[in-house]
Amino acid sequence: MMVAAPSVRERKFLPEPVSGVDAEGVFEGYASLFGEADLGKDVVMPGAFRDSLKKRGAAQVRLLWQHDPAQPIGRWLSIAEDLRGLRVRGRLNLAVGRARDIHALMRDGAVDGLSIGFRVERARAERPTGLRRLERLDLWEISVVTFPMLPGARVETVKQAAPKLATHIRSTAVRLFS
Repeated sequence: MMVAAPSVRERKFLPEPVSGVDAEGVFEGYASLFGEADLGKDVVMPGAFRDSLKKRGAAQVRLLWQHDPAQPIGRWLSIAEDLRGLRVRGRLNLAVGRARDIHALMRDGAVDGLSIGFRVERARAERPTGLRRLERLDLWEISVVTFPMLPGARVETVKQAAPKLATHIRSTAVRLFS
């Protein structure tokens, strides 16, 4: 059974086409997808981030460019596990030159990958398949990247709807379907 040493930090990447990033730099997507093997044959299991998110929360997980700790580009507004994977919502800090560059590239669709930086706390290897099941991870950072290790980990949307519009849609839906 092959398990990474607890002190080794790893990075995993994810993609999906960007449908937009708002003018303030807010975007969201999936940084990890449960049950899908990445290009390195790692599979993140549901609940793998639970303890780390309780301990750290979104505020203590860094938003970086290409996993470079010298290039923070914003902050995570929310990070949560759902049935599909690790759903993230972040804001690029447009006062930072690199973040402005990335914002332009994301809006153009040239950059849309997401990748996680973590330390393995518990994993199990599957000899017949060669897969490593990642059961508990200590999440340190999530990066915007050019080439994600997990092809499905990508920025999906850039928030553009005003809060008043969302409220109006909800109230209309309640009236129509109640």
